[in-house]
Amino acid sequence: MSGPISIGSVAEWQSLLSGTNVVIADFYADWCGPCKMIAPHFERLAKEHSRPKKVAFAKVNVDTQSAIARTNGVSAMPTFKVFHGGNCVDTIKGANPSALSEAISKAAKLADTPGAGKPGDAFKTPGRTLGGDAPAARRATGPSFNLTGLLNVLVVFVGLYLVSLFSFDARKAAESSWFNIHKATSGGKKPAPGQAGGHGGAARAPAQKPAFRTLADLGSD
Repeated sequence: MSGPISIGSVAEWQSLLSGTNVVIADFYADWCGPCKMIAPHFERLAKEHSRPKKVAFAKVNVDTQSAIARTNGVSAMPTFKVFHGGNCVDTIKGANPSALSEAISKAAKLADTPGAGKPGDAFKTPGRTLGGDAPAARRATGPSFNLTGLLNVLVVFVGLYLVSLFSFDARKAAESSWFNIHKATSGGKKPAPGQAGGHGGAARAPAQKPAFRTLADLGSD
């Protein structure tokens, strides 16, 4: 089996992560004493557990590949990181051979297990996407837009505005205008005998035509 792969560029690093299920990376520096001490142990584990497209071992020099080190939050050397499906699942800091061996043994068992996928995939389910459209059933039962009611409101508003604009007494003109929906319909008079609410007849008089008139009423005049 092959030993560790020395990463020479960001593109090579990304290619290794995307093409291998499990990647164990050693972030080191040439001037780091503990890094040199544990390097032979890391190489032995690489030769023992490496499997093409399944398990790969990589060495990342933090001085020459500082962008990769910063992206992965490496601040101390040596730092070992285990990636599964492109996502970091374990981190070992320091030259600890036993801890490194245990972490790699666990990582090797993930070789035949599909990775978790890209961050955010767990929020997606069939028919529902975070920030997406609502299901069709919910859309069908949602509130509808009342265009007729909006037009009536606009007609009343514009009518009252124009009546007030071209009158000497704007308030009086607005109150007496047929656009005023609060205008009294009976003028304050009591119902005559024989009409609804009177005391002289059983027959009910036809209802008065409301003072508020719609566009349909105007068209029928």
